[in-house]
Parts: sequence; C-alpha cells; structure tokens
Amino acid sequence: MTTSEDYVDAGEAIDQGNLSFKIPGGDVAAPVTAGVNYERILNAREEPQNWLTYYGAYNGQRYSPLDQITTENVKRMVPAWVFQAGTTGLIAGASTYSFEAAPIVVDGIMFVTGWDGWIWALDAKTGVEIWRYKHAVPFDVSLCCGNVNRGCAVAQGKVFLVTANARLLALDATTGKMVWVKTFGDVRAGESATVAPLIVKNMVIVGSSGGEFGVRGHLDAFDLETGEHQWRCYMVPKPGEPGSETWPADGEAWARGGANCWVTGTFDAETNLLYVGTGNPAPDFDGEVREGDNLYTDSIVAVDADSGQIRWHYQCTPHDLWDYDSIAECILFEMDGRKLLAHFDKNGYMYVLDRTDGTLIQATPFVDRITWGAVTRDGRVTPKLYPEKEGEPVHFYPGPAGAKEWTHASYSPKTGLFYVPVQDTGATATRRRREFKESIPYWGAGVQVDADDMTGSVSAFDGTGEEKWRWRNELPMCASTLATGGDLVFAGEATGEFNALDARTGELLWQFQCGSGHHSSPTTYTVEGRQYIAVPVGWGGWAEGFLPGMLGAGHGSALFVFALPESA
Repeated sequence: MTTSEDYVDAGEAIDQGNLSFKIPGGDVAAPVTAGVNYERILNAREEPQNWLTYYGAYNGQRYSPLDQITTENVKRMVPAWVFQAGTTGLIAGASTYSFEAAPIVVDGIMFVTGWDGWIWALDAKTGVEIWRYKHAVPFDVSLCCGNVNRGCAVAQGKVFLVTANARLLALDATTGKMVWVKTFGDVRAGESATVAPLIVKNMVIVGSSGGEFGVRGHLDAFDLETGEHQWRCYMVPKPGEPGSETWPADGEAWARGGANCWVTGTFDAETNLLYVGTGNPAPDFDGEVREGDNLYTDSIVAVDADSGQIRWHYQCTPHDLWDYDSIAECILFEMDGRKLLAHFDKNGYMYVLDRTDGTLIQATPFVDRITWGAVTRDGRVTPKLYPEKEGEPVHFYPGPAGAKEWTHASYSPKTGLFYVPVQDTGATATRRRREFKESIPYWGAGVQVDADDMTGSVSAFDGTGEEKWRWRNELPMCASTLATGGDLVFAGEATGEFNALDARTGELLWQFQCGSGHHSSPTTYTVEGRQYIAVPVGWGGWAEGFLPGMLGAGHGSALFVFALPESA
C-alpha cells in the first residue's frame, strides 16, 4: 500500500517552446511591423517586395507583380535556403498535422505558423531563425480534419495567430513574447480555430472551426491594440432572425447548424464589406434532422466590416447533403466595368457574383465529373445523388473534400485568368443517424473517399468561366497556386513536386522534388533586390478526405525558399 510519502513532487512542467535555444526574447527581430497599418495593407501591392497579408492583398488574388523570375529564366531557379520546423513530442487531437501556412514577409523578416500552436520569425534572406513561440494546446481538443494552422497577420508591431483551442494571440513581433490572448470559441463544445487572421482597420478578424461537431459558426472582430471584442456575426440565424425560416421551427437544429468561417475572407474598402465563405451544415449528410435550405451554410456572405451585420448572401448548395463547404476564397476582380467576385466551390462550380449586391452573374463547372446534382448557369440547383436512406451507400462526385478544397486559386490581372488546383475524386457516403452529443463528431454518415480512379489539374479559366488551358496531373492537386508578374504559376503536388507553369499556356517549365507533399500556400517577396519563392512543405491533415491513397506518406515539416542563382 502506498502513502503520500512514496510520491515525489515532479516540479513545474517545462515549456516545450523553450527547449530550442530560440526562446521568445532571446533574439530580437527588426521592428519592421511597427509601421504596418491599415493603409499599408490596403495598398499592399504597391510594395511587392513584401507579402503583408494572407492573400498578398485584400482582393484575395494571390498575385504578385514581381517579375525577376520569368518564363525565360525560371529553369535556373535553385533552393536558396530551407528551414526545418521539425516535430517534437505529442500533438493535440486524435489527428495528423500538416504544414498549411502562407508565409508573411515584411522588409526582410518572415513570420510563419505551424501546427499545434507554433510560430517562427525568420531572416527572409538566409532562413536563420530569430525567435519561436509555442502555445500550449490541450491534447484532447476536438479536431475534425488535422492539427493545422493556415497563417498569421501583422500590424502595429504585433503578429497575430489563432490556436487549435480557439485562442487569438497577439505577440510582440520583435521578440515573440505574448502581448494579449483572447478566447473566441468553446472547445468543450467542439469549437476550434485554424484560420489566418485578417487585419481590417483597427480590428483583427477571425472565424471559428468545428462544423463537424455540431457547433454554430461565427465571425469575430477584436481590437488589435487591446484585444477587446468588437462584434460577432453568427452564420446560422436564431429563431426570429432573417433566414431562420430555412431551419426547422421546432428543436435546436439551428443551434448546432455549422456554417463555420474557417478560411480567411477578403475585403473591399469601397463597399466596406468582408466576403466570407461558410462551411457545411451539421450533421453533414443527414438532412432529415435539419429540413430547409439551412442558411447561411455553404454560402458566400458579405459582412459589414464596422458593424458585423450581414448585408447580402448567396447560397451555393442549399440543404447540403455532401459536405460541400463554401469556405473557398472570394477573389475580387473587375470585368466589363463591374465589381465582381469569383468563387470556386467544393461542389464543382465556379460562381461569379456582383460583389456590391450578391447578384449571380454565372455559375459554370470547373471539374469534369459532377454527379451529385446540377447547377444551371443562372444558379438553379437540382440534387441527384445523396445519402437518402439509412444504411444505403451512395457514390457521388466530387467527394466531400470537393473539386477544390480550402487550398486557394490565384488570379493574374496581367493575363485575366484564374488558376485553380482541381481535385477530381469521388466518394461513397452511407447515412448513419447519430444522436447529437456535445464535442462528438456529428457527420450523420460513414464516408469512404475513393482511393483510385482519381485525377487532378491546374486549370486556367477566364472571368466568363471558359477554360483556357489545363495542366493535367495523375493525382488531385491539393495545394494553393501563386501567380506572378513573370507570367508564372507555382503549384505543388501531393507527391512532393513543386512546379512552375507558364501562366499563358500551362506548359511545365521547372520542377523540384521537396520530399513531402504540398498542402500549403506559397508566397513571394524580395530582399535586397532578389526575388524569392517560399513554400511550406508538410503532407498530412485530412489526407483521408482528399487523397486517402497517400494517408501513409511522409509528413515532412520544411519551408523551402527558391531564387535565381546569385550573380558572380
């Protein structure tokens, strides 16, 4: 029999982030973010040497006018440096990790987030680590689709990121030390966070994750100086609010309705609107417990940046029964004198809307195989195949990861083309009704994504939805594209290749094997006049959802940075 005298005090737990020599405050980054404010981000493309915000600019185009690397010389591009993030210890959640970030660069300093609460500050010229910070995340946090993080934001001397346990952090960008931390989700209910924050005016905008656990999605704004909460916009209306008639009048289906905003929105200062995509309804596949169109799930939602009020919406997949989140980026562009928005939805259709009022201009397919239903050019939706009967399997295209997952398309105003990473993969769903229990997955079906008979491409479309070229790949394309002024499109493959394509023809011009699959967002910048292309490489996350045949492939955890050889 043991007594209290048999136990020895184990002492204080050691912060894992301090076991690397690069502790917060140990080294100091140049104060480059002190002058980053709303005006600079608003005019971000006027300083192409930097990548100041998640998409490079508020318009979501993922385009840089940098043109030192061109179609003529890209074949000479070589690795300039590699940063090994590495993995240490256990990670939170019963899931795998993935390196999904978009590196931010300000005047020679790079900020890049990782999974499980990590962020690093690096010398953008050499890759030398300046500081690192790790936020402690509970091991039992509920995560549906991998322990991931898509990036950070910078402004007024601080760097902002979210953590898997739904915290928004503000760190001193020179030292990595904590300035403030706020909670904006209930992890006990299954809420989490993966989104890259967006700075708009004096606010930090973030959205929640957790739709697979039956939570009510929301978008939040915080004061970037103090962390004070400014507003919250719920994406599922409660009884009596506009849109509530699209949910059952009795019960609490609306309260667990999903519609999470887990991908960064875009912003137009002239309309003062944030354009945000929302996630699936819950349960994902069992529609009988949530009859109606289920607003504002699977929608493009325009939110007033000052008040947090919804100004208009467009629903891509009413009463979703296929897990077709509409979280994809909303790319802002102009055509024929109109202010437009392009959105490549999981359901396989490209939507072009008037971004001033949400009027649909056209809907056109961007993937070959679409069997779940049909959407006419004027937006009429006809469902065809879905898990209707308990225990009866139904196969459909695209699968629940979509014809394009969260990974982003890009747009070149120079060519007038959108460059889309396409996934042509099907899945089988078998409806399995499940009683709602807080923090327990609430899918409503068993799902098996096809492990063969799949393909992918980088496809180029103009603003009318006409396909101009297609670079074909044997496997789905699971990473964001990047377009540059050098008439290049960069795109990574699941098997590790990082490619440069001719933006006008789709011809493969250059390729480098990075040793692990791509599921991130490359960015570009210059330091001392030399252009660099940066891409995080680390396969994983929800691989069983978009490419289950590579679920066992090596994760990787490296940031590769490429450039032309330095002049002799």
